[in-house]
Amino acid sequence: MSTPIQSARTYNQNHVPRKYTKGKRRVSIYWTWSYPWETQRGVETMDNRFSTMTEVRKVGWPLWEKPEYAAASFLQGIAGTLELFHRSTLNFQMLAAEATGQPVAVFQRIDQAGFKLPIDERILADTDTLLVFGLDHLVGEEEALPEEIAAIKKWLKREGTCLMCAPHHDVGASKDLKQRQMEYQHHRDALVPRQQRFSQYTRSMMRGLGIPVWNEWGLRPAVKPGTKEIAPLTAFRDLDKKGLLKNVTSLSLHPHLPHYALTKDAGKNVHVLARQPIDLERPHPFVEAGNTEFNSLLWLPPTAQRAGDIVMTDSTHFTVLFGVSESISNLWRNLATM
Repeated sequence: MSTPIQSARTYNQNHVPRKYTKGKRRVSIYWTWSYPWETQRGVETMDNRFSTMTEVRKVGWPLWEKPEYAAASFLQGIAGTLELFHRSTLNFQMLAAEATGQPVAVFQRIDQAGFKLPIDERILADTDTLLVFGLDHLVGEEEALPEEIAAIKKWLKREGTCLMCAPHHDVGASKDLKQRQMEYQHHRDALVPRQQRFSQYTRSMMRGLGIPVWNEWGLRPAVKPGTKEIAPLTAFRDLDKKGLLKNVTSLSLHPHLPHYALTKDAGKNVHVLARQPIDLERPHPFVEAGNTEFNSLLWLPPTAQRAGDIVMTDSTHFTVLFGVSESISNLWRNLATM
């Protein structure tokens, strides 16, 4: 499904810094992947790679059988799938720009042209809310450099900053092949291999910043009975001091969402704002351990060392191609203007 483009597209140009305007937050997206590394993975590799666009077309047939996705107009390899990710954030970008009066800047750790951009002052100087989309595979070995951690810590000392840390799922972490198959049959997405582990970069950033959270599993959310709509969140609105959940009842439906597990030293530093009911139709190790919901939205309030907020939710709630619900629009607006 195409997203309508309302303005001219630019590519491979230097970022033009946005001027600070009181009350108009500047939102930036940072994709943690190396675009060249991810797109040049051998398609004969079974695990830990993105699908090719040809595979997407095959599994989703005939949804993508349109002229705009034919080989003459669209990349058919893994690069095509990564471009779908880029296209899928356009709705969020338009809404955030409208809500804040500022354009959304989009950065990649290593882009299509091979330019590497670590998180530093070039990104942070004109950013108030930074969304870190953790979609690099663990085997890509992307690591947050000590200089990046230091830059983010310094930035988070600035009043009004917000870091959204969004590592994606970790499917098939076990060496037990039967367990990997159980996970695969639980999420039921033919485009996700038996092992697909994200995100080395975001995990190293969380360690460096002392965020006591870990992304686990790839869980299929429950739906409302008799529909294809995601089941409502179990929301803890009394903890939502920033209004992230204002007029938000549910997130976007995605077949394999991460559980944001709190580590044993989390203490009171992390507030679980919402949990998502799990589809219990097919077994999963997390369910067999007695769980029926997973952590889907977290908030780390400011501390004595950090003036800014940290939010955690999955990046797929911002990458939608098939329509935007009112609830998701409200989440976007709440975060962009928080």
